[in-house]
Amino acid sequence: MAGATPSCVFCAIAAKSNTDNTLLHSDDKVVAFQDINPSAFRHYLVVPVAHIPTVKDLQRKPDDHSLVNHMLEVGKTLLLRDAPQAQQYRFGFHQPPLNTVNHLHLHCLALPYTPRWRSIKYLSFGPLGFIEAEKFLEKIKPSSTFQ
Repeated sequence: MAGATPSCVFCAIAAKSNTDNTLLHSDDKVVAFQDINPSAFRHYLVVPVAHIPTVKDLQRKPDDHSLVNHMLEVGKTLLLRDAPQAQQYRFGFHQPPLNTVNHLHLHCLALPYTPRWRSIKYLSFGPLGFIEAEKFLEKIKPSSTFQ
């Protein structure tokens, strides 16, 4: 889970070896950049530096919860900076088999969708489809050992 995968495009971006993408944010845990095929007025992706294939690879562990929370905070900060006038913001993940790249990535959308029909890609179909970041954080929230 920790190492980069040579054929993964997001690993290349995170390692800064893909110079086609301008990074909007970079730290020791995540990088953020514009989606190459945007579905909204602003559409950013926040990806972990470590190669984690999908949301299905995350568990109710403090490290996983902390990572997703950090991804969400980075995404919110970027959209509030770059699209303060947006109608609405959405943050979430595509779940397998509907994810297009097997490297965990948070979609950060400042709406409206462009074109409008793209909203279909961000519907939830239960265990399939799109899961809102806040809902996913609840799902992987570590259970407290102290009662």
